[in-house]
Order: sequence, then C-alpha cells, then structure tokens
Amino acid sequence: MDPAPQPGRFAGRTVIVTGAGSGIGRATALRLLAEGAAVVGVDVVPDRLDELADAEMHHDMAQGVEHSTLRTVAGDLTVRETVGRVVEAAEGRVDGLANVAGIMDGFLPPAELDDATWERVMGINVTAPMRLTRAVLPLMLEAGSGSIVNIASEASFRASTSGAAYTASKHAVVGYTKSVAFFYGPRGVRANAVVPGPVATNIEGSMRSEFAAERVGPIMRATMPPPATPEQVAAAVVWLLGDDSLNVNGAVIPSDGGWSAV
Repeated sequence: MDPAPQPGRFAGRTVIVTGAGSGIGRATALRLLAEGAAVVGVDVVPDRLDELADAEMHHDMAQGVEHSTLRTVAGDLTVRETVGRVVEAAEGRVDGLANVAGIMDGFLPPAELDDATWERVMGINVTAPMRLTRAVLPLMLEAGSGSIVNIASEASFRASTSGAAYTASKHAVVGYTKSVAFFYGPRGVRANAVVPGPVATNIEGSMRSEFAAERVGPIMRATMPPPATPEQVAAAVVWLLGDDSLNVNGAVIPSDGGWSAV
C-alpha cells in the first residue's frame, strides 16, 4: 500500500521538482500538490508535463479542491538557460528542491565507456543538479530555510548495480549532497539524498554490454528485491522536504526494500 498524502503540510510553500513528467518525479510532484505546495515541475518532454497537468486537474476535481498551483518548465537541464527559466517560474521563492531527473548508462564497464555516454550521464545526473542547487541557494539562504533532496542510487553504495558512468555520477551526487549540507546547514538549508532500489519507472535500464550482462546480471538477479512504486520513493523525498525531518541533514537514506542491507 502506498502512503497517503497529508493535506496542507506544504501550504504556502514552493517546491521545484525535476523529472516531474514521469516516475519518481511525477509521483513527488503530485504528492506535493496534494499536500498544498506550489510546484514548479520540470521535464525534458513537454507532453509529459501536459499529462502531469491533466492528472493534477483531475485530482483537484475528485477531491473538491478549488485550485492547486502547478507551473511547468519544459527543457533540458544541461542547458544553462533552462535553469534560469526554472528559477524564474518559482517567482522569487523556493522552499524545496527535489533533483529527481536522471539517466542510466547502459551498464557500460570502464573499458567500453564512450565519451558521449560519460558526458551525458554526468551532465544530467551531476552538473544539472549542481547548477540548479547553486541557483536556488541564494533564495533559501536569504529566507534562512530550505530543503534540497537529491536522488542517489544503489550505485552510490557499490559498483555492481550499473555501469561506470552511472556509478561515478551517483557517488558524486552523494558527495555533493553532503557538501551542501555541511556548508549551509548552520544557515537553515538542509540537503539529503534518497537511495532508491529498483522502481517501476520508464528509465532506460537496458544493458549495452555483453560483459556487463555476464558480470552484473547474476549479482542483481540474486540480490535485487521486487520493484517499488514511484509513490513509495516519493514519500521519502517529500518527508525530507518537509518539517518532520528538520533534524535530518547530510543523510543518505535508502528506500530500497532492504537491498542495501544484503
């Protein structure tokens, strides 16, 4: 059973959610809207954002809600101009940022990894969250409060769940999260990471390497738990964005069905 939203928990707050058109990002955006937040939803695919807006409207009608606030920004977050448009859409206030958007790497091992895959994975998984975090920090620091949640991965714990680029990118996400937490925690800004295990989403997870399939495949088949729903992971993200987790900063929290304990 997926956890139920808590209406009004984010009333009056503005939260940016990347990857909001599908999977964990979509579930996070919808839950925040149901809990009263104004959400800036970002996705590279415009049609997904249209579907998100439709889902929001239907939820409002079903729940008798007069109006919830969703602003959407379609664009590639590796493009600096997109980051600027996202911050503009927040209209001068950012209480929370959920960096959810990410891509995988075809499980390419180090000897087979091409430059294009490395640069694309690092650009989306590391550089884009860094730039968006850098852009919203002045608003959060001026307000004296804010919560940033980054999506890490089991690949941030070990090397047997992905290829070299994705593993490196998610290790970097954890390090960056802790750095933000260290520098700005005393000024009221928290940063934490959620570590999903397998999740039923549309993220591309195919293996482009026969060697990777031979090396990684048996380990994953033997240890990987059943996929979670996006809503289950979103619940952890939203908890970290809210006041119930005010004493949590710099944490790396698995939402993986116990996979990290294996």
